[in-house]
Amino acid sequence: LLEKRYPNIKVIQSGVKQLKSDEHKIFTEDGKEYMYEKLCLCAGAKPKLIFEGNPYVLGIRDTDSAQAFQKNLAQAERIVVVGNGGIALELVYEIEGCEVIWAIKDKAIGNTFFDAGAAEFLIPKLTTEKRETPIECKRTKYTMEGSEEKEGPIAASDKLGSALGPDWHEGLHLKGTKEFSHKVHIEILCEVKKIHLQQEFIQLQRTSLTFPKEEKHVELDEVLWPVYVELTNGKIYGCDFIVSATGVVPNVKPFLDGNNFAVGEDGGLKVDKHMRTSLPDIYAAGDICTASWEPSPLWHQMRLWTQARQMGWYAAKCMAADTLGESIDMDFSFELFAHVTKFFNYKVVVLGKYNAQGLGLDHELMLRCTKGQEYVKVVMQSGRMMGAVLIGETDLEETFENLILNQMDLSAYGEDLLNPDIDIEDYFDT
Repeated sequence: LLEKRYPNIKVIQSGVKQLKSDEHKIFTEDGKEYMYEKLCLCAGAKPKLIFEGNPYVLGIRDTDSAQAFQKNLAQAERIVVVGNGGIALELVYEIEGCEVIWAIKDKAIGNTFFDAGAAEFLIPKLTTEKRETPIECKRTKYTMEGSEEKEGPIAASDKLGSALGPDWHEGLHLKGTKEFSHKVHIEILCEVKKIHLQQEFIQLQRTSLTFPKEEKHVELDEVLWPVYVELTNGKIYGCDFIVSATGVVPNVKPFLDGNNFAVGEDGGLKVDKHMRTSLPDIYAAGDICTASWEPSPLWHQMRLWTQARQMGWYAAKCMAADTLGESIDMDFSFELFAHVTKFFNYKVVVLGKYNAQGLGLDHELMLRCTKGQEYVKVVMQSGRMMGAVLIGETDLEETFENLILNQMDLSAYGEDLLNPDIDIEDYFDT
């Protein structure tokens, strides 16, 4: 399809077996080799599974494993979700008709994106019985062309399919065997200690817990489950399967052997401000790379679909400019961190140092919250706006983006900055 649209592109459908950077050669798994003038590595990242090789532990990492998850969920009565990032947040909200035990290592949900206040604002949505009409997310939609259903076992294969993208659960029917809507119980400040298969659990003569009810007293579970999860807080829950949504690690393995790449602390290939790795003529973009330039004070790297896309686009421009011997300025998208998504059917916008990342104690927070409607948090330092979290239809993202970028001194406005009776958009309209 791509080749038809763009005759200058040739698509090779094969994995990379080896890279010989000194010879400018790539060797593929189908036994072929290719010479390159310039190479860009965009192999993404793979999930950090809590336990590798366990058939009851499912990682949702790409479109294929999302399909496998849907199939397994259709037969499930209870699942355990481990992790507290974007995928876990979307998952627990989207699942219907299945009990969900959600184990997080933090004090509050969504720690990657929110503080405890925003988490508190979102929690009531998990207990609503009535399914809401999904809000429209006004941004580019990403869909798959010509993807066929494949029959697959419980765990998806080792081959990575295409990345999930922000709309991964659209079109998936995430429903278990029961008739209720949401049923989520959150276990905070804990991790998975051990996973027991049914036979092993019976031999150990341990006891597991039922799905917790409103009353505080704990009941022992009489049901036999295929797998049991023992948490570090001492509790054990039986379930049909476990979803591991505990983040990703850069997928560098096929490229490191015999190549002296500079690698970042997070395991990514270090790249400079023109997306070049430490080896000549090799660039990297997206989740596989670690941004190693001096970043703008308002930007930080996060392994997100939006950022990977921006990096890929910018890397292509850098490669073209280098080939033509032209200079190129840093792309504007690296000036300010900005991410738009949807959690619990709310529009969510995070800007700049939205959780006061790296600002030390010398900052203050301003909040505005209307229960069930909107949550606005602004991070201020020396009278200047450094970041913001906007949940709900606030219509403040453009104004705040400009105020963060131009670093205007807002000391004079004080609390009025978030006064709902003042049309701030109009006031700062430029």
